[in-house]
Amino acid sequence: MKSLEKILDAVMRFLMAFSMFILVAFGTWQIFSRWVLKDPSTFTDELLRYVLIISGMIGSAYCFYRDEHLALTLITDRAKGFFKVILNVFIEACILFFVIYVFIYGGWKLSATATNVSSVMRIPMKTLYLIEPFCGVLIVIARVLRYLQAFSKKEEEA
Repeated sequence: MKSLEKILDAVMRFLMAFSMFILVAFGTWQIFSRWVLKDPSTFTDELLRYVLIISGMIGSAYCFYRDEHLALTLITDRAKGFFKVILNVFIEACILFFVIYVFIYGGWKLSATATNVSSVMRIPMKTLYLIEPFCGVLIVIARVLRYLQAFSKKEEEA
């Protein structure tokens, strides 16, 4: 289980670092071509738009993996005992349902039915839409790993 966590962590960190490198490199070229050459690159404009979306999606999956995602804990911080456990299980079930239904199922359906292509790079949009189910699978794997960690920790304590 630890090796799977290390692999997942390394893959997500690499993908985020690579997408940030692309954003910086092509963003610099976009600025240079616009201000110095007076001929803005339309290719980099579209590329940066798509890479920004991809890096945001992978970043959200990584936040779920690290348990550093945005959470409103007003009620869960005040809850105690059995009610807190039930509330946390309900919240995690809602998160998993949302991710599986919207990200994985909805993203897969979206990419399966897309017929258009991007305007400048001529990439089929269905390949760009596949980032949503990919990140959904990463989120589900991350949450399952966290559940397994929590259960193995409780078994060791008992």
